[in-house]
Amino acid sequence: MPEYLTKEQRADIFKEHGGSEKNTGSIEGQIAMFTHRIKGLSDHLKTNHKDHSCRRSLLTIVGKRKRLLKYLMRKDIVKYRELKQKLSIR
Repeated sequence: MPEYLTKEQRADIFKEHGGSEKNTGSIEGQIAMFTHRIKGLSDHLKTNHKDHSCRRSLLTIVGKRKRLLKYLMRKDIVKYRELKQKLSIR
């Protein structure tokens, strides 16, 4: 199943992408967290291809990340491009 993050790992992700470790509501930080979860679920599905509940949750998270990226693109195209390059999102 998915890999769970410790508080320190979560704080590091938000500090790197969200500006502050306490700023958990930042769009960039949320997208980075979703990207981390997507990578974990994708790795899980490579070995357990019949796990349909995991596949469903993966598709849900991908949709949420897509909506947040679309919002960020409308608000600030420069940050959007930087974040896509930094997280290596297609």
